[in-house]
Amino acid sequence: MSISSMHFRNVDRVVKALFLAVFAAMAGCATVMPEMDPPRVSFENIRSLPAEGAGPRFEITLRIANPNEQSLDIAGISYSMDILDKELISGVTNEVPVIEGYTEEVVTLEAGINLFDVLRLVSGLGDSSLEALEYRFRAKIAFRGLVPTQRIEESGTIDLR
Repeated sequence: MSISSMHFRNVDRVVKALFLAVFAAMAGCATVMPEMDPPRVSFENIRSLPAEGAGPRFEITLRIANPNEQSLDIAGISYSMDILDKELISGVTNEVPVIEGYTEEVVTLEAGINLFDVLRLVSGLGDSSLEALEYRFRAKIAFRGLVPTQRIEESGTIDLR
């Protein structure tokens, strides 16, 4: 056996050992991370806030339900509400309490209006005889720790008749 074939056999063993170590580490991470159901987010209330120069602001109240045994330590939430594919309201917050397992919390957020999309929506409504408005609510919830970011979307129609 030549030195070069011994060298390749040793490299082959090292590569196999490295591959097995990486695979074992990945499998271990999969068992450490608990399976999580996404939190349920429902829209509770919206109210107008006093104007502060930058345009209309709103206070939005969301109810977040944790359908899991483990607590949800939320780092932040970003969200938007669209009507007829126009993003009308959007906002972010990092002031979210820890939501214990199998409980729910009410979270209050501030949101701004995208004035140009509101104007586009209003002008579009004048040109058509719509019977319903399509809406979409989207939220991205980022967690502290190993829990992956959750994206939630709810859509439907608002009957205008």
